[in-house]
Amino acid sequence: MKKYLLLFCLMALVQIGFAGTMPSNDPYKTVMSDSVVVEFGKSGKIVIIVESKEDFEKLKLMNINQIIRELDLEENEDSGELTIVEIKKKDGTTKEVVKVREDWEETEVYIGGMRILVDESGDNTKVRVESGMKRKSDPPFRTFFNVDLGVNNYLNADGKFPTSDNPYAVKGWGSWNVGLNWMAAQRLSKGFYWDFGLGFQFYNFKFENRDFQAVRGDQMVDFIQRNDVNGFKSKISASYITAMTMLELDFGKMNDNGKRGLRIAAGPYAGYRLGGQSKYVYKELGGSGRKKDKQDTGLYLNNFRYGVRGEIGVGRITFFSTYDLNTLFQEGKGPELNPITFGIVF
Repeated sequence: MKKYLLLFCLMALVQIGFAGTMPSNDPYKTVMSDSVVVEFGKSGKIVIIVESKEDFEKLKLMNINQIIRELDLEENEDSGELTIVEIKKKDGTTKEVVKVREDWEETEVYIGGMRILVDESGDNTKVRVESGMKRKSDPPFRTFFNVDLGVNNYLNADGKFPTSDNPYAVKGWGSWNVGLNWMAAQRLSKGFYWDFGLGFQFYNFKFENRDFQAVRGDQMVDFIQRNDVNGFKSKISASYITAMTMLELDFGKMNDNGKRGLRIAAGPYAGYRLGGQSKYVYKELGGSGRKKDKQDTGLYLNNFRYGVRGEIGVGRITFFSTYDLNTLFQEGKGPELNPITFGIVF
């Protein structure tokens, strides 16, 4: 009944709006147009516009109970929304004029660019009217593509970053992480989402000491010091295909602030290594041009990686961090190092 009363009131409001815009010097509309007003209860009212005598004759054949039943539209169970007024265009599409969303003790009504919020959760009913708003839909399921750009490092067995006296200490600038992710988001409730997807990650660990080169030894990875050349760059790189899943809380959506609120997300990931190599760029002591040494052998890197990912964002900016729970190298084949990444999501 509350929906019907709301509908009838809105119909009356629309009728008043049309009446206010109707030219008063139009004799045809003044003579030919008429209206039928049906009042019920204390404030209920139905306004029916009749344009001609033929329309009035058809109106007499209609049953008021049939009209009420036909107004009982199905509610969208996923979003809790009910479209009660819409306009059908010539191309067959429809334009929603009035939409109602009921969520327990909160009711939202959208009329064009106007939003009416009725909050009955407290002792007193609160009504807020916001105009000039363009409502952005929040579909229950969506897919999207994003790009990760970050910097890599790793933590040793003591949970600290390796110091410069270690040959494998990482230089922050140049140790890039690039991720290409295809993601999907399933809305579980208002502002609460399950994100999952598949991506490709490219890791670079650029050594701070460019005189050391990582090579594949007989039993483990070796870091040898190159005193015979002038080193310019030394690094290890690896690529992975990674599946991830996260639970996300969007406080902006919860509080009807759109993207202006805080967003946090966290969850596990697992990946399989596609490739790996070491690269060393140097010049001969005699002054030759730059040369490169590459070893496409994997350097005893772990084939699998798994860990946890966290995200935090405000507005259009989202930061992320990942931490591998397993080590970069196979057990006993290299130093015990757990990769960690910090970056931004585009």
